[in-house]
Amino acid sequence: MREETDNAVAQFSVSPAFSMQQVISVWVRDPRIQKNDFWHAYIDYEICLHTDSVCFTKKISIVRRRFSEFVWLRQKLQANSQLMVRLPELPPKNLFFSLNNAQQITERMKGLQKFLEQTLQSPLLLSDSCLHLFLQSQLSVSKMEACAVGQTHYSVAQAVQRCGLRRFHSEEDLQKDLSTSCDYDSDSSECLDPELRIKDLAINKAEHTASLDLMGTSQDETLSCSCGST
Repeated sequence: MREETDNAVAQFSVSPAFSMQQVISVWVRDPRIQKNDFWHAYIDYEICLHTDSVCFTKKISIVRRRFSEFVWLRQKLQANSQLMVRLPELPPKNLFFSLNNAQQITERMKGLQKFLEQTLQSPLLLSDSCLHLFLQSQLSVSKMEACAVGQTHYSVAQAVQRCGLRRFHSEEDLQKDLSTSCDYDSDSSECLDPELRIKDLAINKAEHTASLDLMGTSQDETLSCSCGST
């Protein structure tokens, strides 16, 4: 599974017709099983973005998204572009998709990456707030929708900036951040488990390490689950 996953990681640059200087590199990798409960589970994927494009205020980001969130993104982009852009297709939804089938997972991951690569070629779509929130925030679908239309107390730019490195000088500072983060997105399961939040903060810190290697392979993950759904 590790070898198949690594083969699906590739670098992508925006078409020279858009800009000879600006580069947007995106990766979809590291599928992980997330369990809601004993009977329900799904797979999410790590999305890594590295860019020098002026379209992005944040140049490096790492978030995790599941297939249903990709479906939401495509629907929003289609609606917001008012059919002015022909959107790329997502990999087809497979009624027999299995969390234990490494080949199916790898093929879906490749399709999701291809979708993002093609989407990022469109200057019109690059101006869509939903795309930026999807790629560079930890917000849930409902929060992304609300933020994109200005119905939250934070802006799109603030949501993006919060998905990054935060330095803490004491345990008190860390606990304060955990508290404000729960208020920032009460739908997030991270707020229910401080250990998960601390883990995310450690991941975010790596984004600003000078030797960051976005092409590095992700940690070994064993995809095993007796039953689940996407």
